[in-house]
Amino acid sequence: MTETTPLSHYVRSSRLDYQLRYELLGKALLRVQRWRDQRKLAGLRPREDSVLNPPLRCVAYMKEMMSRHYLEGRYANGVRKVAWVTSGAPAELLKALDFFLIYPENHAALCGVRRKAESLCEEAEHDGYSRDICSYGRTDIGAMLSGKTPAGRLPRPDLLLCCTNICQTVLYWYRVLAAHFGCPLILIDTPFLYHEAEAHQVAYVQRQLEEMVSVAEQVAGRSFSERSFMQVVDHSRRASELWLEVLNRSRHRPAPMTAFDGFIHMGPIVDMRGDPETTDYYERMLDELDERIRNGVGAIKEERYRVLWDNLPIWYKIGDFSKWLGGHGVNVVASTYTYAWGELSPMIDPSKPFESMARVYLHPILNRSTGHKLSSMQRMVDEFHLDGVILHSDRSCKPYSLGQIDQRDHLVQEMGIPALLLEADHNDPRAYAEEQSTQRLEAFIEMMEARA
Repeated sequence: MTETTPLSHYVRSSRLDYQLRYELLGKALLRVQRWRDQRKLAGLRPREDSVLNPPLRCVAYMKEMMSRHYLEGRYANGVRKVAWVTSGAPAELLKALDFFLIYPENHAALCGVRRKAESLCEEAEHDGYSRDICSYGRTDIGAMLSGKTPAGRLPRPDLLLCCTNICQTVLYWYRVLAAHFGCPLILIDTPFLYHEAEAHQVAYVQRQLEEMVSVAEQVAGRSFSERSFMQVVDHSRRASELWLEVLNRSRHRPAPMTAFDGFIHMGPIVDMRGDPETTDYYERMLDELDERIRNGVGAIKEERYRVLWDNLPIWYKIGDFSKWLGGHGVNVVASTYTYAWGELSPMIDPSKPFESMARVYLHPILNRSTGHKLSSMQRMVDEFHLDGVILHSDRSCKPYSLGQIDQRDHLVQEMGIPALLLEADHNDPRAYAEEQSTQRLEAFIEMMEARA
């Protein structure tokens, strides 16, 4: 837009693009692609040369949802207000004001799966950002600086919302974004929990949530409705409950899905938490998992060993790991990471939206002690009848990796269960050593064989 171009012309042009390219053409083309994917998936039969059974049919709906989300984002500026938010931020408040939300961590994971993260990290590093910085941060800063993204184009944010309940890195990362885009930054500070949250800690976070409303209203250009907020919170509660049920279905033997499937299917609960269609999607997924359980169909053909994954996935190796481990009879059936978006659902109370959201966003696994995570893993070993644990020692995510050596030793010594410390990085393949990792995984499988 030039200096002489009226703002009203820009808005009309944006709305026209949004209606034509997203609402009319985009949605229709994605629906056709989903129909094609459904027909293809419906016709798949187990291949003799594959260690995996065919993927869940509902993945066609998930691909449509996530593609539609990023397509809408491409044309959102000038039509809807846009907020970039951390994955652990209280997004329900902004959804109640009809913000379109972008989660930079989810976008970075998309870049990792598509094998684009390394080049984007290098873009950030060439601009002076250290390689020691989180690879999610480097990926998104690289995308911000270069404009390159497998999503096509990310919308410019009108507001940034950062919550420190996952790490302190996000605070400095979002300050970089705020300086670059020149938009307001809201910070929600969450005290670290060594035990359950005290009343004064809940009140401290609740006060911040209440105070952010006026800033969000000003950016949104509309008034906040607590009734709308309660409705969004209710959708979040139901979606989180369903997601927890989805994950718990893998307690069955054989497990109907792998944790690697969980990493892929968690997209809606992260990006579209609070939307009715997210609830619909997980109901559909749950029905298909129950069908598999009734028919005795597992995610892998021969499930000999059941394993827990701790920490973020190694996004660029998800497919390779699933096939390699499946070929050795290993099904990674559970993950501490995917549980973070489901295990707190009992705390969500739509009748007390501010208080319950304050409580929920205080209790994510990364805002709690290493002892709490160890207890969670020990409980999952029992509930999922596990034979081993893989602890991904993530070069980038230091808060999640903190204490893993002690946690591994406790699992081995107190529970007698094999536990592997696997060194890598969730998004930067330069920190992954193929030969060394394969040797460690082979030794880990030998330990489970010896214990069997």
